[in-house]
Amino acid sequence: MKRFAAILLSLCLLAPLAGCAKTDTRRGKPTQLKTDVTVQPVAVTVPADAAAAYDRFGVDLFKACYSGGNTLVSPLSVLGALGMTAGGAAGETLSQMETLFGMNADEVAAYLAAFGSDGEGARLKTANSIWVREDLRVRDAFLARSTANYGAAIYKTAFGDDTAKAINKWIEEHTDGLVKDVLDRVPPDAVMYLVNALALDAKWENIYRENEVRKATFTAADGTKQDADMMYSEESRYLADADTTGFVKYYQGRRYAFAALLPREGMSIADYVALLDGEKLGALLDGMTAETVNAGLPRFKTEYSVEMSKALAALGMTDAFDPALADFSGMAEMEEDNNICISRVLHKTYIAVDESGTKAGAATVVEMTECAMFEPEEPKEVILDRPFVYLLIDCENGNAPVFIGTVETVN
Repeated sequence: MKRFAAILLSLCLLAPLAGCAKTDTRRGKPTQLKTDVTVQPVAVTVPADAAAAYDRFGVDLFKACYSGGNTLVSPLSVLGALGMTAGGAAGETLSQMETLFGMNADEVAAYLAAFGSDGEGARLKTANSIWVREDLRVRDAFLARSTANYGAAIYKTAFGDDTAKAINKWIEEHTDGLVKDVLDRVPPDAVMYLVNALALDAKWENIYRENEVRKATFTAADGTKQDADMMYSEESRYLADADTTGFVKYYQGRRYAFAALLPREGMSIADYVALLDGEKLGALLDGMTAETVNAGLPRFKTEYSVEMSKALAALGMTDAFDPALADFSGMAEMEEDNNICISRVLHKTYIAVDESGTKAGAATVVEMTECAMFEPEEPKEVILDRPFVYLLIDCENGNAPVFIGTVETVN
């Protein structure tokens, strides 16, 4: 199986105009909107090499994030998050993103539409939403495209602490409780969140019986010995190449499966990851053979998080993070000399594998902020080391001074 199922969360933050920014602390329930613009979905044929492009994207992303230890990334989650973001990109920014994907933005949307099922014993469900701060001049065409291509529900609200709670609640509801408290706060300059959630809950085709689970020793990467609950089974699909042996274990319905890859004796996991690429992985999975495999799989649970901006930039997606070069003009209207760029791509994953099956989840947060398009000047310096005047002002009323005072001594 070449599909890596997971939970996807994409959170895109944009920022308001510079200057004395006002913080909206009003509370209220989000209002679900319908756009006035209708966009008909474009008939797009998924390219024949889409699976190979996805393998390449996934392995390259994994290698860029890997630094030892239990690592878990969801290429499906990240592709979905960046695919939605690409719907508001243009110019060289869009070109770099599409080069990284190996597909154009419309092809990504069509490719992602093929994921998701509600079969017996193995369920992958998806949901999308966009949360817009009430004063953002978001482009209706962008929202309409997101609705047409991703089925996104659109919510408009005043942003504040309650917004974080509402989004986290929405995420938890749509991920079967696997992903919680993703958004820690809504900063004053946040104006939009794009959220995509996926949840995988899959039961083994042949669950492990009690006598098939026994105590064993697991040798960690640093050579230490660890106690493990090893689950033993007889599988029917074998994986092998010059550097790898492995097996495939199916979930119910056989649409999804667990593939295990064990580096050859004497090769470290770090060396194996360094040799892996999309073509090698694709050939390995496509070359599985029908052979009996006596397999042992430890019961395990992993939670992992990483900030991906440097990894994505290293893979060629540089302009999206550059205040002077980023082009997300299709997402929202900004005043002259202000721009939108990606500041962080946060990724968090979870997986639990036991006798019954697998539950997996991921969250991908694409944080976008307002950024100045001009080159920064040398900073000024103001050191309040002598008497000074100060004011407390009302930014919503012409910066009216509410308090004026002086400091002539600090003791």
